[in-house]
Order: sequence, then structure tokens, then C-alpha cells
Amino acid sequence: MASTPPKVRCPQCGAESVWNPENKWRPFCSERCKLIDLGCWADESYRVPAQEAGLPADAPPHDD
Repeated sequence: MASTPPKVRCPQCGAESVWNPENKWRPFCSERCKLIDLGCWADESYRVPAQEAGLPADAPPHDD
């Protein structure tokens, strides 16, 4: 009994993509989508939110 590989949504375009070793672009559906995503990281379109070191997120601002 052969199991069918799972399908996932491409993070770039939303198309269905098969998740198996034959899909060398996984989780993307194509090289194009992978390169678009890489370009977004390279030009800093994607950013990870950061908190200023040493200050709790809910701390009120203070004057020095």
C-alpha cells in the first residue's frame, strides 16, 4: 500500500505543492516562487519584530 505524499500551499503564491523529495523547490511550487521569496529576504521586505534589549514590552517610556 503506497501512501500519497501530502500537499502543502506554496508560501509565495498559494498553489498546491507536493511535499516529497522529487519536488526540489519544496515548500515552494517552483524555482520562481523560491527566488521571489529569497529576493524579499534580500531586500529586507521581511522583518522579524524585535524588542529593544533590557526593556519589557509593557514598560512606560521614561525621561533621562
